[in-house]
Amino acid sequence: MRVRAWIIAVCALAAIAVSVWQLERDRAGLEIEALDVGAIPATVYRAGDTPRPVVVIAHGFAGSRQLMEPFALTLAQAGYAAVSFDFAGHGRNPVPMSGDVTRIDGTTRLLMDEVGAVTDAALAQPWADGRVALLGHSMASDIIVRQALEDARVEAVVAISMFSEAVTADAPVRLLILTGEWEGLLAEEALRALRLVDPGADYGETVGPPPRRAVLAPSVEHVGVLYSGTSLREARAWLGEGFGQSADGAVTLRGGWILLLLGGLAVLAWPLSRLAPVAPRQAAAIPRGVFWQASLLPALITPLLLWPVEFRVLPVLVADYLGLHMLVYGGLSLFILWRAGILRRDGRALIWGGVLALYGIAVFGGALDRYVSSFMPHAGRIAVIAVLCLGAIPYMLSDAILSAGGAAPIWRRLIVKLAFLGSLGIAVALDFEGLMFLLIILPVIVLFFSVFGLMGGWVGRRIGTPYPVGLGLGLVLAWSLGVTFPMFAG
Repeated sequence: MRVRAWIIAVCALAAIAVSVWQLERDRAGLEIEALDVGAIPATVYRAGDTPRPVVVIAHGFAGSRQLMEPFALTLAQAGYAAVSFDFAGHGRNPVPMSGDVTRIDGTTRLLMDEVGAVTDAALAQPWADGRVALLGHSMASDIIVRQALEDARVEAVVAISMFSEAVTADAPVRLLILTGEWEGLLAEEALRALRLVDPGADYGETVGPPPRRAVLAPSVEHVGVLYSGTSLREARAWLGEGFGQSADGAVTLRGGWILLLLGGLAVLAWPLSRLAPVAPRQAAAIPRGVFWQASLLPALITPLLLWPVEFRVLPVLVADYLGLHMLVYGGLSLFILWRAGILRRDGRALIWGGVLALYGIAVFGGALDRYVSSFMPHAGRIAVIAVLCLGAIPYMLSDAILSAGGAAPIWRRLIVKLAFLGSLGIAVALDFEGLMFLLIILPVIVLFFSVFGLMGGWVGRRIGTPYPVGLGLGLVLAWSLGVTFPMFAG
């Protein structure tokens, strides 16, 4: 067993080293520095100081600058000054989103103003030649389309995963629409926008005037479209035609290396867990009747109990409801387990729970923050994370106990996870308008279960107790949600 652990550790470290080397090599030859836009965090990527066209890059809902880095690096290597920034309420922008999200003159207008401010700041620099294009993903696609209609300086638009009612047959000027093949309705919307110019047009055709093109990136969805080589090449070629820039050379394909890095970090947790002392399992399996009660009753009761409750404490979209949901859900489950005599004291919970949380947040989370999306909070999010801990820790404790720290049969572990996701689904169905943003955050929760749950299971099976797993993963879950939800001041 010790030899196998060493072999796996060496292989994981090799994967981490190779992927980090490759990801850092993508930055070679570029100047990457902060751009002063007041409170808006912005980064410029460029190769040299000679004047060049500017491309302002905007992320989607719950995204950040890091998520758009494949485009920033590819365009910078092609001779542009690529300027990426964090919208209000996102990433490390300390200013919350505000305004009425249902009105064009509300939140949309405020976000357009941010795009305008970044554009102004970029064009004022000596490395800008006065020409500018806008590129945006998902939520930002509508923002940049509307901004292009008002800002005569914008000469081209690249809208990724676009949905915008502002697109007409005549505007915006020079529009490229990139959509993942698996994006369904958004793919249909891309074709509709293309056919406003030419009713007989199809994907991959350039029509106009005004110049317009819609492209499906093969075999990708809403996030994968940002890493697709097709997306990167099409964006570079479209801007190159408009600005007379080169469209040759390799594009920055980071998706595979990021997966290798995160996979290496996840796998490394197994040999590291071997450093913990082996301990016999402290308790027998939970009786089947108690298991079903503690798994299903909270899933049904919690959304019904909270349905009429108006709970607005945190300056973050639906995070206060999710925190309360986890608190009630975990509290009910722990109460059932306590009545059945299942709960035990465990003095190792703080030590090994802290180690697990440190690895998840500092090591794995540090890699996410560097290469994927913002994971390190600004000061304003610390209080949000602390409040979410009040719900996340009880919930994850109940999850860990019902899953026996990862040692329970797989059907039990699946039931526990699906019951919680189903409970959130019921809550959204009861109040779709108020809780619809929970649907957007569900992939984060599923990813958490898949990656951090795997690492927690290795620790739990090694030390023979679920309590450190529940505490550690509760802290990681609260942190993950606290840095992902957009901050919003209504």
